[in-house]
Amino acid sequence: MSVNGVTSTTQAAAAYSYSSSGSVKKEETTAASSTTYTEENGVIYEPSTDTGTDSTKKTYTPDTNLINKLKADADARTSQLQSLVQQIMGKQATAYGNATDIWSFLKSGDYTVDAETKAQAQEDISEDGYWGVNQTSDRIIQFATALTGGDPDKIEEMREAFKKGYEQAEKKWGGELPEISQQTYDAVMQKFDELAEAAGISTEG
Repeated sequence: MSVNGVTSTTQAAAAYSYSSSGSVKKEETTAASSTTYTEENGVIYEPSTDTGTDSTKKTYTPDTNLINKLKADADARTSQLQSLVQQIMGKQATAYGNATDIWSFLKSGDYTVDAETKAQAQEDISEDGYWGVNQTSDRIIQFATALTGGDPDKIEEMREAFKKGYEQAEKKWGGELPEISQQTYDAVMQKFDELAEAAGISTEG
């Protein structure tokens, strides 16, 4: 074989290799390009221009069962607070009445009590006593907060329940409750105001 023949064969093989390699690379590039195009289009969201129907529009249906359950629960909590206020205010008034009766009896000289009983009665209705203004109003607020789980949106609802409970206590008492109960009423209302203010809720109007 001549040198020219070997050279020609080598050149032909190189040309073939180059051509094949170029072809493969081109195909790969085309495939990659096609893949990239597909992937890019896969993540592009084209909103529908069809104004006739919106198949993606959601329809909201009220859950009446849940609504009724929540309403019943709220009513139960309100009733609980009303009942508690009625009982607390009634017992506070009774404790106050009993204590003041003791002083009346003592003044009249017709009735006497031992020093311990007298001291306990005075303590019970003192400002910070169990039936005093501070502790009684605190118990009412704590119970109202516990009923609502501290939900600020329920503050006014609990305030109204307290008012109704107080009115029921007055009816049961047979008229206006003693001064200590009226002072407790004012203290509870002030504490409701403080809760509302801390929650950024306006109580005006």
